[in-house]
Amino acid sequence: MKFSFLNPQRLPAVVEPEGTSGRGRTPEALLSLCNEGRAPLREMLSTTGALLFRGFSLKEASEFARFVRAFSGKTPLDYVGGASPGIKLGGGVYTSTEYPRHYTLSLHNELSYTYKWPEHLYFFCVSPAERGGETPLGDSRRLLGKIDAEVVGRFKERRIRYDRRLHGGSGFGLSWQDAFETDDRTAVERYCQEGNVRFRWDADGGLRTSQVRPATHTHPRTGEEVWFNQADAFHTSGMHPETYRTLIAQLKEEDFPLGACHGDGSPLDPRELEHVREVMAAETALFAWDAGDILVLDNVLTAHGRMPYEGPRKILLAMT
Repeated sequence: MKFSFLNPQRLPAVVEPEGTSGRGRTPEALLSLCNEGRAPLREMLSTTGALLFRGFSLKEASEFARFVRAFSGKTPLDYVGGASPGIKLGGGVYTSTEYPRHYTLSLHNELSYTYKWPEHLYFFCVSPAERGGETPLGDSRRLLGKIDAEVVGRFKERRIRYDRRLHGGSGFGLSWQDAFETDDRTAVERYCQEGNVRFRWDADGGLRTSQVRPATHTHPRTGEEVWFNQADAFHTSGMHPETYRTLIAQLKEEDFPLGACHGDGSPLDPRELEHVREVMAAETALFAWDAGDILVLDNVLTAHGRMPYEGPRKILLAMT
């Protein structure tokens, strides 16, 4: 194997087969690499935060699912409690977020607004966009170090409260059935009780949840503290203007699908959130997708997003 980097930020580290031999550039060769070298690859991931496997000729979702199991040694997770729309394809594989293609999704660590998040994320490029559609990456360690220390201190002290309004089958945003991948209210209530998530069923069949989470997190293996929250995306100031205009014409802000404030109920300062976004923009690393690419992220060390795009684009996601 050979290793390289695509940008000055060294995100991601690229793993490619040596030479031009067809035998070394097959899905089977990639599976063999994972089975024989899982430990050093996982160690590299804990250092770099992102690995891009390129040149192994993967084409099918089933090949991707086999890779995820070989790399992780685990069964992929369901996307329970998620706030991003995606299509479940089976076997722990989903389409990546189905937000409109002209939207930019800011850097974030998957499910950092919940009490259960995946350790690793896996993205598979079936077909790249005609233009744009990159998956931006950011080192969560560097984000913490670049954000103003006073802002970090306030966020750590007051924490973040994430509020969600999930409709019961008709309305804006996700339904609670889609978010929790069930139509069993008891299962949803059990999830909320396990995670100390406040919840309330509305008369129209919708569900409101509220949970207070830390603004930073310490990596369980490396001991490094990272910026680990989605306050900037849940807050109304982070909405696409088109979405905000649509919602505010019909709803009060407290009835929006997503909302955020400090854990004590005090409002987040939009100027501080804009500062966070500026740091994220400055720390963003981009690379162009090739068909067949697999990107593996340490979900604590590396934040990701999505750039706007034109033309068809198909990226699949799995989590462990």
